[in-house]
Amino acid sequence: MSPKRHRLVLLTVLGLSIAGGAALICAREMNASAGAPHVVLSNGVDAPRGMALIPGGRFLMGSNHKLSQLNERPIHWVRVSAFWMDVTHVTNDQFAQFVDATGYVTTAEKKPDWETLRVQLPPGTAKPDETELVAGAMVFVGTSGQVPLDDPARWWAFVPGADWRHPEGPASTIKGRGDHPVVQVSYEDAVAYAHWIGKRLPTEAEWEFAARGGLIQATYAWGNALMLNGKLPASVWRVDERPFPIVNARAPGAVATSPVGSFPSNPYGLFDVTGNAWQWVSDWYRSDYFQIEAGQSAGQPIVDPTGPADSFDNSDDGAPVNAPKRVIRGGSFLCSEQYCQSYRPSARRGADPSSPMSHVGFRLVKDP
Repeated sequence: MSPKRHRLVLLTVLGLSIAGGAALICAREMNASAGAPHVVLSNGVDAPRGMALIPGGRFLMGSNHKLSQLNERPIHWVRVSAFWMDVTHVTNDQFAQFVDATGYVTTAEKKPDWETLRVQLPPGTAKPDETELVAGAMVFVGTSGQVPLDDPARWWAFVPGADWRHPEGPASTIKGRGDHPVVQVSYEDAVAYAHWIGKRLPTEAEWEFAARGGLIQATYAWGNALMLNGKLPASVWRVDERPFPIVNARAPGAVATSPVGSFPSNPYGLFDVTGNAWQWVSDWYRSDYFQIEAGQSAGQPIVDPTGPADSFDNSDDGAPVNAPKRVIRGGSFLCSEQYCQSYRPSARRGADPSSPMSHVGFRLVKDP
């Protein structure tokens, strides 16, 4: 198995039930008095067009829901200041403007650096032959039939020549997909784009506050029921059309991103806050971070947290526990009721910041 396959980061953790009844009662009272959020879009002066004002405030971060994972628990109070946020993922067309203006070369388009790879691999892993260190990225390739869902290497592969212009491999193209989220971009690529356009990646707390849209501890970005008006209002894997992760002639249809804005926005005017493509945020990832935050807060809101100082993940057998990881949020078109279920605003994972993937993109924020 190639080194980049080992770098595939798909978090699997056990649930833990933690009580939060009193906090939820307080939250419901606060929600009832605050009134419903309303959409405020930029006029192009206060912030670039295509951004929505997120008013900031206090909220319960994380989840104790039965679907939540250990890394989402326990719920705890956080307060964030107001900020502007892109109403959609950064798209292929927008990223192309950046590349055309700067000549930027993304991580996937460059030969991998062994020292960067090595820290994501078990100690003692031998350096591969130089012929194996070629430009490319991780691509969802699916399976031809049903398989156990305990090994993502069955449906992921490192594909030489895969990059943001060719998200599924060198034979693929983004022609006709200019309004899709850009994917196959590393954390470093997202930061470079943000610097060029004068914005920044959101913190994990900002992202969750915005994704919740003022709904207090709702299971999904649109409410507590999976279906909305008889439909699942997000770009996710439809198990009624095909079992995950099967891709074959008897399960037709594209397995990729959808155009941004294909589904209704949340109460702040944000589209695709869950589903479509995972989104990089600025924080380092610790699987135990919410437990640390809750223990330090003593019931008081943590103000504008920016995340831990280092990474920790004891649930990834393919990487050292302290391998560098950044948080990704929102889930993707690969999430389903059978697998992942990360189309929830509290769901979080850690990902190798130097490993682009065909289901990871980003959106940006700007301070007022």
